[in-house]
Amino acid sequence: MLRMSLLLFDLDNTLLPRDAAYRSWAQDFLAEHSLPATDIEWMSTIDGSGYVPRETVLGATKRRYGLDHSLDLLLAHYRRGINSHIACPDSHVQALRAARSAGWTLGIVSNGGTRPQLEKIRRTGLSALVDGWVISEEANCVKPDPLIFEIAAQRCGVPPMADWVAETWMVGDHAPADIAGAEATGLRSVWLHHGRPWSEQGYRPTLKARGLPEAVGMVLTARNAPTAVGSRAARTPARPRLRPQLARAARIVQGVAQGVQGVGPETQVIPGIPGVPATPLPRPLKLPQTAQLPQTTQLPQTAQGRQAAQPA
Repeated sequence: MLRMSLLLFDLDNTLLPRDAAYRSWAQDFLAEHSLPATDIEWMSTIDGSGYVPRETVLGATKRRYGLDHSLDLLLAHYRRGINSHIACPDSHVQALRAARSAGWTLGIVSNGGTRPQLEKIRRTGLSALVDGWVISEEANCVKPDPLIFEIAAQRCGVPPMADWVAETWMVGDHAPADIAGAEATGLRSVWLHHGRPWSEQGYRPTLKARGLPEAVGMVLTARNAPTAVGSRAARTPARPRLRPQLARAARIVQGVAQGVQGVGPETQVIPGIPGVPATPLPRPLKLPQTAQLPQTTQLPQTAQGRQAAQPA
């Protein structure tokens, strides 16, 4: 049976610039209520990049400004506003298309509420760019639980075989969910640092990147990158992972990212093509052609599952 290389992504602040969309909504909110524009910093601080419950954020906002609105009304205003501002950057679309053209299967693993996350996926066009997705509320499990990554692999059509983790990467910005989840599952990972230092002590990402295009470029050009410590994949000898079509796709991504730093072990950099190995390429591995996207199973409009902390 042919193996499928799987590339999984977090949604908010990984595929989609959620914080930028929040700031745009907050600016509109302040203007609509004739409030000081400088208060955007206060609203951004209390937002906590979406990890603070919306009831807390909106309740504090209501008290601060003495607004005569119900929390339900404020929440509806927020949901409509932030989703109207959110979009998938062109550089991210190019990176996803480069990975697809290189033979990778793509999926989304998101903690959060089913309806708002699903609306983001569909509104931004991501549904046509990936092979499947899983949202914690409807799946009734949350990152970093390995189960949610297994569900994602199944929904993306990856054959259920024992070593699927050896062919899978996870890209995300939230260490306790994305990188810890990858570590627990045995996946390789790329952490989007967004200018932040790494602070976790018990685990580390395989690679680090400034943003999504750079992260995808790293994965496409990685050769024999180390697997997660203690995983089943770590006990499997590393396989050559660079194919000619990957190198071509990597050039597309690297043009968007404008350079890669710290691509990984045993990788040399060719001047002008950051992150592309200068050593001879291994014999190409035969992978299945990318199939047409399967129809996505209609998710329930409401769900009773658990909802993890996630940018909202």
